[in-house]
Amino acid sequence: MNDDTIRLVTLGRILRRRWRLLAVLTVVGALVGYGTSVLFPPRYTASASVLLPGQWEERELLTQVDLATSSPVVDRAAADLGWRGVSGSDLRDRVSAKAADGNIIKISGTADTPQRAQQFSDRMAQEFVRYAARIAGGGSDPDPATGTEALRKKVAETDRRITDLADAADPGQTVESVQARTELEKLRTSLEEAMQKLEEADPATDKASMVVMGPAARPTGEVPPTRTQLIAAGALLFFLLAIIGHLVAARVNRRLRTEPEIEAALGSVLLGTVDVPAEQRAHQPRDRGQRARIRRLLGADTRWDTPTPRTSGDEAGRRIRYRRVCARLREQLPAPGRLLVVVPDGDEIARRAAGQLVAEAKSELLLRVVEVSVDRPTVPDRDTESGALVVLSAGSWTAEELAGIAEACADGRHEVVGIVVAGMVRARPTRSAGHPPDAATVALAVHGHATGGSA
Repeated sequence: MNDDTIRLVTLGRILRRRWRLLAVLTVVGALVGYGTSVLFPPRYTASASVLLPGQWEERELLTQVDLATSSPVVDRAAADLGWRGVSGSDLRDRVSAKAADGNIIKISGTADTPQRAQQFSDRMAQEFVRYAARIAGGGSDPDPATGTEALRKKVAETDRRITDLADAADPGQTVESVQARTELEKLRTSLEEAMQKLEEADPATDKASMVVMGPAARPTGEVPPTRTQLIAAGALLFFLLAIIGHLVAARVNRRLRTEPEIEAALGSVLLGTVDVPAEQRAHQPRDRGQRARIRRLLGADTRWDTPTPRTSGDEAGRRIRYRRVCARLREQLPAPGRLLVVVPDGDEIARRAAGQLVAEAKSELLLRVVEVSVDRPTVPDRDTESGALVVLSAGSWTAEELAGIAEACADGRHEVVGIVVAGMVRARPTRSAGHPPDAATVALAVHGHATGGSA
């Protein structure tokens, strides 16, 4: 797993062997998402549209967007709404505006209820229209047509004055008549200037005449993230974190899996590999305690990153492997004698393999089995043994732990004469005739740490 890429088979193995743990973590994530939704109450958003007649450039529309969410507009809307404990500064973060196609300013307001969201958006649109009209009028008068009316009155007054002068003017060439006609021309010039100003004021008046396009629609759904979305996000997040945690743990796993690595850690040679048929968990020793029960309940008491046991041959084929190991042991020893079989404590596969070796050795080899703790390994001192044989399963121990076992053997003056690697296999339903009883159970000479007897 350390050097392999993440494959679908790895993910499938996690899902198959850790599904109970993943299910519990997913439920916990859903509960965390629910708790988050309680801390953040639901919110609703309503939108009101304001039409801007006339021709508008893009920069002018952006100016109107900023104007729609400006402090004066929000403060006036907050004062009109009169919500208890809610000021303009509180509402400033709940309003937004954007320019849409067709010279439309869309103002959106967010509140804790659909009704309040609708009221907030409508009030913001109305206050925006009023404030824009005041700015276009150039004063505090809310009527945008005041400037235009003044120009119209001036035009009408000037027109009456011209008519009066024209009637009173002498058609002759006297000084008075010339002065009268000159005054008349001046008034006509004033009239033309007034009309020009009126024409220039018309587009601005059109732009100031904004229209609220009806009341805002009452929202029917919450603003994301909703409670359902938070629950789903929490469950998904915890599920993914659990998967990633398994992958990271497997990636940094330093347990030795290959035979050359195990040989290098123990400083000895491999005598062979043997198969141990899988058994039901009811036959395996179980740790007691609250933590152990929880691990069994969650399915975390067995490793997930071990390969799926391959299908083994029949019983006779498995016994041949053990006999070959015993034959190599006899070749390694200068003379028949005792041999210490060291099994790491907690390695159930290795313990059963050691028991089978004892059964197959019979009287040709005297094997003494001891289980050694990998935390503080201690091996009995050498008595009549000719060496030590280490039996272990691959992928269960680190180089430091195996090196500690080798040092413990050296402290007890035992030379490690060989290594046997045991692997779990799936036994075939049918077994060969003459199959002996479970020798792995009856052949174990000793149980316990660093103590034992002969077989």
